[in-house]
Amino acid sequence: MLGSVSTLPQQPQRSPFSGHMVVCGDDALAQRLAVELRYVYGERVTLLLPPGRDPRRPELPLTQRGRAATLFGRMSAAMNRNLGNGGAVDGGSGSDTGAGVEAVRILEAAEPSDEALEDAGVDTAAALALVYDDDERNIRAALTARRLNPRVRLVIRLYNRKLGQYLETLLDQAAAVAVPGLDPTALDTSTTVLSDADTAAPALAATALTGSSKVVQAEGLLLRAVERTPPRQGEVADPGLCTLALLSSTTHDPAGAEGSDSSGAEGPQLLPDQQSVAAATGRGTVVLEAIREAAPDGPAPRMGGRSAPLSQIFSRRLRRSVLGVAAAVLGLTVASTITTGEHPLHAVYLTLLDLFAMGDPAIEDSAARQVIQLLSGVAGLMLLPLLVAGVLEAFGSLRTASSLRRPPRGLSGHVVLLGLGKIGTRVLVRLRELNIPVVCVEDDPAARGIPVARRLQVPVVLGDVTQEGVLEAAKIQRSRALLALTSSDTTNLEATLYARSVKPDLQVALRLFDDEFATAVYRTLRTAHPQALTRSRSVSHLAAPSFAVAMMGRQILGAIPVERKVMLFAAIKVAGHPQLEGRTVEQAFRAGAWRVLALDATPPEDRHPDLTTAGPASSDRPSGLIWDLHPGYVLRAEDRVVIAATRRGLAELLRRRSSLTHR
Repeated sequence: MLGSVSTLPQQPQRSPFSGHMVVCGDDALAQRLAVELRYVYGERVTLLLPPGRDPRRPELPLTQRGRAATLFGRMSAAMNRNLGNGGAVDGGSGSDTGAGVEAVRILEAAEPSDEALEDAGVDTAAALALVYDDDERNIRAALTARRLNPRVRLVIRLYNRKLGQYLETLLDQAAAVAVPGLDPTALDTSTTVLSDADTAAPALAATALTGSSKVVQAEGLLLRAVERTPPRQGEVADPGLCTLALLSSTTHDPAGAEGSDSSGAEGPQLLPDQQSVAAATGRGTVVLEAIREAAPDGPAPRMGGRSAPLSQIFSRRLRRSVLGVAAAVLGLTVASTITTGEHPLHAVYLTLLDLFAMGDPAIEDSAARQVIQLLSGVAGLMLLPLLVAGVLEAFGSLRTASSLRRPPRGLSGHVVLLGLGKIGTRVLVRLRELNIPVVCVEDDPAARGIPVARRLQVPVVLGDVTQEGVLEAAKIQRSRALLALTSSDTTNLEATLYARSVKPDLQVALRLFDDEFATAVYRTLRTAHPQALTRSRSVSHLAAPSFAVAMMGRQILGAIPVERKVMLFAAIKVAGHPQLEGRTVEQAFRAGAWRVLALDATPPEDRHPDLTTAGPASSDRPSGLIWDLHPGYVLRAEDRVVIAATRRGLAELLRRRSSLTHR
């Protein structure tokens, strides 16, 4: 059964739009993506949600549609207030000017079936995002949508990365077969498979480290953005290769601003100009520090060796007992050699026979030999239970203890990771790639990340993190940071507050769904613990910009969080962008919007369509990305550049490009 948003009565079942965006999903990512497309990029959006309550969050009284309508209502009211004050809608389309900002069209359907997709207008849509939490549902819907509209741009959410690569190729081939005259260059962005977990994991992992780097990959190179502490009085912050952002001011408030778009002048500033950087006091910076060749993909390092050491298989008490028996046997051998005058090797042989009760009784031998034989028999009696205990411990350890390691006694300086679901698993792999010691806490023995932790030999504490003693078992008092990434806001907050009571200066990053709640928590924690690093992160907030850029048909290289804002890195062609074409690199820079970072000097016919997988310059590709661009270089129409941009800055570039294309 399909329905439309209540603010638009008697909506027709078929979409009244053409060239619009369709978003299908069942969680926060779908709602945030619709907000991003509508209120940042100014696109007309149809949102397809499942009916009824969210089965994973039954405690919430609002349905999916109700929560989405509330979110869109807040955004629409804010945008209309801007229009009422005479301001332009930043990110809105020209049709909205003077008429207010329309709400997103909301439909409900249990499944993205043929009928549901047709009612959403997929046959006339420009792009379709399938962001259900179920990979299988997204694949079925993608195949259906490609049949209904071979030209539609597909953006698909998949957790399985290898399957995603195959699916991209399959759907692009289907589009080429269905539309023989389709421009091959259009296939570069015809199907894009993304993972919200992969998009958010680097940012979440980086929040656990002071001065940590955020890495974006392009053309086989790694762009490393680093947080730097505020300079002292009289000092100037080192800009690195360029300054990407200024962090929240702490000059008048030790806690700083809450770090979102509503922070005002005291909040973080993305892509500041030189004057702003020079005048910044009490502000940390995010700078582009280094560019190096990316290492080839390989397995993540393990926390231990290839095989489990004896200390993980046999208990300390058993090992000590075995050493005691061995010492007794050695002592008996020495005593036998001294008292009987036998050769040492023969004495060892006799002692072992006595130990295993295989020797003849020493009836006619000396008293010393008889005593040694009796003592050897006693040692043999002690050896039998040790052998049984060793076998039992070995089997038990290889089955359980070596699979899920316990935190070592002397562990310190590690990261405690709460939750091994989709997000927690990706963050765990990322942390191990950085060789950072991790202890995981998970209450579900069958969680998705348990096999990954077992393979990486990462210590895991099984238990409810809200119960007393669980965080202590993870050595929270000696850890360097806490990452609370469970799917429950209250669990993450409770764990964070308890961890701060144990260690007030602990670095904390917690995953929160609700923006207003996250703002209040972020501000309160920073005020209560001004000397400790606090970050609140929303996976959907981190991932939505990347999905939105993919729906606009542009290649997103990566996104990095700057407190509670997001900066995007994208590859775009200069042609059709009057803000870039014919301007020098210095003239093309717009503070707070975008900055040209690099130029792809490869001839257009030799360019790789995907900069994230293209290798560095070689004999076959003698030219590549040029990072040290001269400020006076004039950008030409045939150039392709890598830019750093804010969400609204990139939306302005793409919107104007789109308007020029449709003239």
